Amino acid sequence: MDPDAIRAAERVPHGGEPDPNVLDFSANTNSETPDGTAQVYRDALKESRRYPDDASPDYRAAAAAFVGCDPERVIPTPGGLAAIRLTMERVLEPGDTALVPYPSFGEYAREVRLQGATPAFVGVDDVLEIGPDALADCALAVVCTPNNPTGGAADPDALAAFAARCGEAGTTLLIDEAFLGFTDLPSAAAFDRENVVVARSLTKLFGLPGLRAGFAVASGQLRDDLETARRTWSLGTPAARVGAHCLCRDEFVRETRTRVARERDRMREALSPRFEVEPSDAPYLLCEVDDRSVEEVLERARERGVAIRDATTFRGLDSHVRVAIKDREANDRLLEALGCSP
Repeated sequence: MDPDAIRAAERVPHGGEPDPNVLDFSANTNSETPDGTAQVYRDALKESRRYPDDASPDYRAAAAAFVGCDPERVIPTPGGLAAIRLTMERVLEPGDTALVPYPSFGEYAREVRLQGATPAFVGVDDVLEIGPDALADCALAVVCTPNNPTGGAADPDALAAFAARCGEAGTTLLIDEAFLGFTDLPSAAAFDRENVVVARSLTKLFGLPGLRAGFAVASGQLRDDLETARRTWSLGTPAARVGAHCLCRDEFVRETRTRVARERDRMREALSPRFEVEPSDAPYLLCEVDDRSVEEVLERARERGVAIRDATTFRGLDSHVRVAIKDREANDRLLEALGCSP
């Protein structure tokens, strides 16, 4: 990490509402958690007077089964963002260029800059069309699927072709699949390419943002380097135990996907008369406010006890808000707060 870049860096705004009396639609986390999670946490807490098992074998095995890869390719991390930083620390040097989509997760550009590298911004719909010549100048390329905040997932075939072009150009491809678990699409972990790192998070799908559990998937020398560089005891005992438990809850995942898809379609229809709503494969919807101000929409919702995400903090957006998909009762409260009929 570059010391000069650290001094020039700024924090990135995110969703998340600290007031428990406000219904939080600003963070895209599952409104439910798998059965048995609390008991697994309590049992793990009893064992937390000892150092955690740094190998995390059960967690690796569960993560590998979840994305369809060999457990040896899994690198445990305290959240998906930790996997992103670990990758960038390994790949980028001061003076490098990294291809970063926009509008997308603001931490990509921040993490690039923290390494003393420069983000080269490309429209999110154009990233997968970039050819080897342009990639040759980039040490790293980032893809978010489904993209945050727009919600669209990358076509698996187009993503595989892009990964191959990145390999030809000598570019490492970092694929952030934080929200892919809400879809039936396959993980890019199946590519098993030595220039590809997949970052995953348990925060969103299992509704556990405070647990801080995630992982990276990589191959070859890149995998070996990430495994060596990761912090010792990077995954605490409660996170490892709860994470392994959640990753094996196949029925919970299926039910979540069905519920989110159904509620997302219903909410998009209800919001459309008042907002321009992007189609989405993710547990959130990006809404353009048209002739109203974003501040007005945020304030109206807040007055009714609902927090939504100011999406103007994403590069390239100046008249948008983002709303999460929760359970039906909570979603109806959001619709009422925004003046839309459930």
